[in-house]
Amino acid sequence: MSADQKESARAYRYYDWIMALFVTVLIVSNIGSSAKIVDWGFSIYGIPFAFDAGTILFPLSYIFGDVLTEVYGFKRSRRVIWTGFAMLALTAFVLWLVRIMPGEATWEGYAGQAAYDAILGGMSSGGIVIASLTAYLVGEFSNSTVLARMKVATKGRFLWARTIGSTLVGQGVDTTIFILVATAFGVFPWELFGTLVITNYVFKVGIEALMTPATYWIVNRLKRAENEDYFDTDTRFSPFVVD
Repeated sequence: MSADQKESARAYRYYDWIMALFVTVLIVSNIGSSAKIVDWGFSIYGIPFAFDAGTILFPLSYIFGDVLTEVYGFKRSRRVIWTGFAMLALTAFVLWLVRIMPGEATWEGYAGQAAYDAILGGMSSGGIVIASLTAYLVGEFSNSTVLARMKVATKGRFLWARTIGSTLVGQGVDTTIFILVATAFGVFPWELFGTLVITNYVFKVGIEALMTPATYWIVNRLKRAENEDYFDTDTRFSPFVVD
């Protein structure tokens, strides 16, 4: 067995748990994004602090992404990102299938197809699915690549700079693509485009910065528990490479 095969076959105690949490946060936050726009009732420099509800939870997926790449390396993070992509696509398909099924008479009386379409229909519509999947892939891979390369460049120092720096790039790409594509498909009105991009971005990056002490704690505990601190010195950073 080669060194790469031994590395791929190595078992970790917490890798699967982190992947499960990552995928759960991803799916729940995307459903929340299509279900409601939250307005906190104040403005920053004239910009209303309003954003889709998934923004409250979605930043956690980037924290999990940082932890995965920092501890286990880009290759294992890549596997989790593609797993999340597949499960998000499956969720959208199931919600679309439920959407086109005929409704039962009693349910139609107290809820009805219009309610389903208004709340969950967006998650199964072409616009929100394309926006979510595209933004997710580009954003997560940007985040993971930047963090892995910065880790090698800094020789493992300045974790705070890696987590925040990669989030600035990843969340910037993710937020802009998601809001742009979703708005183009009519999910959000163009009047809210600037507000949603700016408030989503500021909120997500702010959460990442505030969670830095927790990220440090989780990363250090995992490195000791897993006896792993991976450096991507010879990694191929293409999202489409299968290792």
